[in-house]
Amino acid sequence: MKLTAIRDPCAIVVSMVVALAPAAATAQREHAEPDRPNIVVVVVDDLRWDDLGIAGHPFVETPAIDRIAREGVRFLNAFATTPLCSPSRASILTGQYAHTHGIVDNTARDAASHSLPTFAVPLQAAGYRTAFFGKWHMGNDDSPRPGFTHWVAMRGQGEALDPQFNVNGTPIRESGYVTDLLTEHAVRFIRESSQAPFMVFLAHKALHPNVVQRDDGSTGAVPGQDEGFIAAPRHQGRYANAAVPRRPNAGRLPVRKPALLRPIEGVPPLGPGTATPDCDIRGRLEMLLAVDESLGRVVAALKEAGSYERTVIVVMGDHGYFYGEHALNEERRLAYEESARIPLIVRFPKDARAGATPGELVQTIDVAPTLLELAGAADTTTRQGRSLVPLLRGDRPGWRRSVLIEYFSDTVFPRIRNMGYRAVRTERYKYIDYLELDGMDEMYDLEVDPFELDNLVGSDRESKLRPALEAELARLRRETGD
Repeated sequence: MKLTAIRDPCAIVVSMVVALAPAAATAQREHAEPDRPNIVVVVVDDLRWDDLGIAGHPFVETPAIDRIAREGVRFLNAFATTPLCSPSRASILTGQYAHTHGIVDNTARDAASHSLPTFAVPLQAAGYRTAFFGKWHMGNDDSPRPGFTHWVAMRGQGEALDPQFNVNGTPIRESGYVTDLLTEHAVRFIRESSQAPFMVFLAHKALHPNVVQRDDGSTGAVPGQDEGFIAAPRHQGRYANAAVPRRPNAGRLPVRKPALLRPIEGVPPLGPGTATPDCDIRGRLEMLLAVDESLGRVVAALKEAGSYERTVIVVMGDHGYFYGEHALNEERRLAYEESARIPLIVRFPKDARAGATPGELVQTIDVAPTLLELAGAADTTTRQGRSLVPLLRGDRPGWRRSVLIEYFSDTVFPRIRNMGYRAVRTERYKYIDYLELDGMDEMYDLEVDPFELDNLVGSDRESKLRPALEAELARLRRETGD
């Protein structure tokens, strides 16, 4: 099928750049400092921490991401504060928990997302040219947000093929594959921003299925397009014959997980048939091929501009995805490792030690304060994350020993309705407190049970462990104003 553009995006973008150039140049002259780094943040939707070649995956091809990891710092224990798209993206951008910034689910919180105190705001005030590309996904509204001098966003989930973009307030439909088109916009911005500093926030649609989002948070088919995980045409079938690796807890019926085992009318019980099929996993990983190529193109543009070594590059997921663990599929949201853990990689030769793999507990909320510190930007917003700069440099002064993971129940997936929770994850243990379900809490010793198969609630060990874990969870909630 031949794809045809409805409008010519290049002419519109160029005219806007020309119009903005004098103001941008003035801001740079007044505020920019020569040693301030450029910033590129790449967020991949639903990317698991173990979906990368450098993480030991047996067949996935991610040479560009792997190279950034070898040249930078790859955090081994990074977590989403809320393992759900909209809240997690808001936490990345603000450095705040969902209970603070207010984006608690995937419903149409359009107005609220216009007032988020993103790290783009102080960067712009400090003289940075700031650009957003891709999936905003805090509601369906794709119009420009404060803090960004350049804006290319999709409505809701966007489309895999021939997507419509909002380019600085103008709707434009372009012809092609969404990952490639977003990359073209980002590369063009980098080339036009030779008078650094600049910040690029590239939020891919991949690895998400090709669906549109309704205002209530539910999804449906894109008119005239296939559903499911749609890779770029050049990559479709690349992994068709690959043997999909599975963790030991994949496809196993949960035991002593009463919240998951509740009988729910109209919902089939968990079992092998509810687990993610191999074809979906292969499709997701084929989508990742274009994301990796995208990063390669961004790196090439930075090198061409002579700014690669003075650019902070962050590659991360917004949360994970179940590959059949506990017989789950697309539910994510839950506090289990497969859903809450993410890849987080930071490359910046000036401060990030090449090849380092720190094991400290870090979170999505740490990204914003880290970038603001590296940029030297003044900031008056209270951000609940901590700057990762000490860990990037190899310093570990009193780092946190636990993290808070939270989820606010929604109605999109009936199986996990009323499963709102607060969880504490320490270096060894995890305790999940379900706020709406009495007597259904869970507790795991991750040192001896890394696959979270043995719920310790109700065992002989519960009485010894529970008081300390409840106290730690209460401390985290109290300190974060929850």
